[in-house]
Amino acid sequence: MTGKGTPGIIVPAADVVDVDQIAFGTDGWRATLDTFTDDRVRIVGQAVADHLAAAGHDEPVAVGYDARETSEGFAESLAEVLAGNGFDVLLPERDTPTPVIAYAIVDRGLAGACMVTASHNPPEYNGVKFIPHDGAPALPAVTEDVVARLAEPDLLPEAEHGEVSRVDLVSDHADAAREVVGAATGGNGVDLDGLTVAYDAMHGSGRGVTDALLESAGAEVVRLRCDRDVTFGGDSPEPSAAHLQELADRVTDPDSDVDMGIANDGDADRIAVVTPERGVLDANLFYAACYDRLLENDSGPAVRTVSTTFLVDRIAEAHGEEVYETPVGFKWVAEAMGEHDALFGGEESGGFTLRGHVREKDGVLMALLAAGTHAAEPFDNRVDRLLDEHGAIASGKVSLDCPDDRKVGVLADLEDHIPESVAGHGVAKVVTLDGFKLLLENGSWLLVRPSGTEPKLRVYAEADSDAAVDNLLAEGREIVEPLI
Repeated sequence: MTGKGTPGIIVPAADVVDVDQIAFGTDGWRATLDTFTDDRVRIVGQAVADHLAAAGHDEPVAVGYDARETSEGFAESLAEVLAGNGFDVLLPERDTPTPVIAYAIVDRGLAGACMVTASHNPPEYNGVKFIPHDGAPALPAVTEDVVARLAEPDLLPEAEHGEVSRVDLVSDHADAAREVVGAATGGNGVDLDGLTVAYDAMHGSGRGVTDALLESAGAEVVRLRCDRDVTFGGDSPEPSAAHLQELADRVTDPDSDVDMGIANDGDADRIAVVTPERGVLDANLFYAACYDRLLENDSGPAVRTVSTTFLVDRIAEAHGEEVYETPVGFKWVAEAMGEHDALFGGEESGGFTLRGHVREKDGVLMALLAAGTHAAEPFDNRVDRLLDEHGAIASGKVSLDCPDDRKVGVLADLEDHIPESVAGHGVAKVVTLDGFKLLLENGSWLLVRPSGTEPKLRVYAEADSDAAVDNLLAEGREIVEPLI
């Protein structure tokens, strides 16, 4: 049985072990708190311990947690089970961004980590994911092995338990972020002196971390929602335009005292940027601008998901670089970055990282890169220049309700209903890396793929104008809806 709206690995029910509601999807197990219970979290902890032991790991394990009301308690339960299996466990001193935990794994040579977070989901959710020893998101083979080992805790005699320690993990990550971004943008550190940034933590774990990092590089920081609120103000801590109105108003006000805005989601692995002219900047344009900035001082390919802009490809081509396309999901971006020694990788949902850092999306690191990029050339100016040089780009997406058990069937039917043209433009090629991506003869594209986290199908489009995108999305809806 799978969890609420989360297609993924199906976990069989057992006679004794209460695993029937534990379903690992795109990025770990998330569920509402009536399902996400302490007993089930402990079962996950035992599975992680058994997975690590089977792989020959005996190094310490980190257990991080976000700012939700229940997260620290769940993290302590995981730590108890892992220590009861003989592992020393590191717990952060307070709720901590996911990328800080991922960095600690590599920096300290840990066996891996568990992170208790439901990321940008509403406050009634929680979740847990396992991060392997390389600090990158777990690939399916790893997740499948953890799932196969779900079992009630079986602890060693107390004399053989590991030690649980509270440690500061933020400082080392901040040092690494300054070093990596400084090296990638010229080698002289990151100087944000004279830049004023409005930072919105959305009441999440980026507060006191991202803002402090920006200040340490010389920026003046105006803080919004940088207090802990376990309900996130009654909203989802998702850094989309709909949730960032106060930040957008502050930055776009003609009389504003700030130069740009930055926001993180609940566990600070994603980023959004706000500019004076554009408001909340499309993450596709953010990707293109940051890659352009990195190429001023360095070289290397880019990795992007199938739903992310071709503007990145045009920039890469102009610099003689390659672009590698992956399915949606940062685990695939991370894998491709390792295979191709990529300079930059990311996805249109706001997750990015760069070479020299851990291969996990990092909204804290990216805040420093974003501020440095803006200081070198304001985002609005850089984006205008890139669009002038490489052609106008517009993008959009819609979601169509589709029960999880219909997704496979709908996509199978869609294969037999691929049109010869969309919005008056011939279909030049069909890419099946993740769903169906129709590349049109005029350079625009339409993508239909299943959501990995909700009972929905996603329809994406990119063209040279908003009107053209609207037409593509409308035709995409007409193609798909009759098949659901």
